[in-house]
Amino acid sequence: MLLLEGTFPYVSGGVSSWVNQIIRGFPDYRFGAVFIGSSREDYGGMKYELPENLVHLEAHYLQDHRTKPRIIAHEGNKEAFEVVRGLHAWFLKPDPNTLNPSLKDLDFYMNPDKGIDYRQFLYSQQSWELISELYEERCTDPSFVDYFWTARNMHAPIWLLAEIASNLIPARMYHTVSTGYAGFLGSLLHYNTGRPLILSEHGIYTKERRIDLIQSSWIQDNRNALQKDPTEISFFRDLWIRFFETIGRFCYVASGTIISLYDGARERQIADGALPERTQVVPNGIDIARYAKLRSDQPENPPMVLALLGRVVPIKDIKTFIRTVRIIANHIPTVQGWIIGPEDEDPEYAAECKSLTESLVLDSQIIFMGFRNPAEIFPKTGVLVLSSVSEGLPLVILEAFAAGLPVVSTDVGACRQLIMGSGEADEAIGAAGGVVGINDPQAMATEILQLLGNPAEWRRARRSAIERVERFYSQERMFDSYRKFYQKGMN
Repeated sequence: MLLLEGTFPYVSGGVSSWVNQIIRGFPDYRFGAVFIGSSREDYGGMKYELPENLVHLEAHYLQDHRTKPRIIAHEGNKEAFEVVRGLHAWFLKPDPNTLNPSLKDLDFYMNPDKGIDYRQFLYSQQSWELISELYEERCTDPSFVDYFWTARNMHAPIWLLAEIASNLIPARMYHTVSTGYAGFLGSLLHYNTGRPLILSEHGIYTKERRIDLIQSSWIQDNRNALQKDPTEISFFRDLWIRFFETIGRFCYVASGTIISLYDGARERQIADGALPERTQVVPNGIDIARYAKLRSDQPENPPMVLALLGRVVPIKDIKTFIRTVRIIANHIPTVQGWIIGPEDEDPEYAAECKSLTESLVLDSQIIFMGFRNPAEIFPKTGVLVLSSVSEGLPLVILEAFAAGLPVVSTDVGACRQLIMGSGEADEAIGAAGGVVGINDPQAMATEILQLLGNPAEWRRARRSAIERVERFYSQERMFDSYRKFYQKGMN
């Protein structure tokens, strides 16, 4: 049973492509999937044709209207709320000399006779006292009303996840593709059934949510100018960040196998509470033959086209790509920048990107193309560009390499490892493009100009890209690793 948050089959690209690849790569297994989204209106139809061996699919939306229990005043389970107080204290200041929270604590959500059900959370005297007490002890924001409703909105999905876990059809094992809500659902299912849970993190969920939360405009900060310290994160932002760190720890405790894409991500998992002996590094792999046939369609010299394949959202930093194209256009007036990816996830940000394009007089050179098949794009592209502020091990880089396309990327996730190599044998292959710092359009433009302006260097980087992906990043290598995990879990 795959546990998927905001990905397959209602969102295209990236992790969703990997999920589709995994299901199709194991036709001898039957898969089910639970999709967890924000609101139903945030998603359109399915972006993928469902594989035949996906025999169950259900979708749940955490922000959609939910019928609340009837309001009845009552005291609440005092013993259970005392345990919750202890958990809050532990997560506020985790002690490395004590154990992570026990999975038995999840019984408070799965077993209302012993713990706290949704009705108690909403209406009990114990819940009111706990929220009031935590506000007085810890909140640095003056608004109790905002604190009260933040606590409500933050914790309400937990009981929906418990309901999903209680009603889900049986499975031999569970595989979550992130921590977060999907990972917490995996923790509940593991506790409730005793079946094994595997975690695969493509990007570190808590890190990416932290970036999103810091940039979000919907989080209140009611302090006046004299109360604010510009070096500190506001209380409610920090509260949300710690919430996702907390449910992430539950997932790490519940997972028997914890997979990351590269060593740096594995180290971050361990720092966030994963047991080192449970962690594994399994790089992504792709169907190389699918993209290798595109190489013959490429010209001898690089096309003056830069392509960015990704969602038009802040974490992809589309604005840096646009500014990069402006710098390159000053040297190569015919250059084009193609932005290939959906714009509906953050329409406000997409509108800002288009306004920036107009203000930099790039209307004829920057093209927002929406979702396209990469196979249509790669033969017409000179350099693939990633300007992201956070990544895992991007499949799009591997796909570009297999098609014979150099890449210039920000130094995030495993991008340096992919482009420059990791280890003596890999590094000897040579650079398959360039790596630059975050939010540095001048450095990015310099690396791209070295490739576009020097066909011999472009062809050398192209050869390195092809050799690296063929030696180290085939999907067969990835499937071999996951088959071992699945066989172990099934047994």
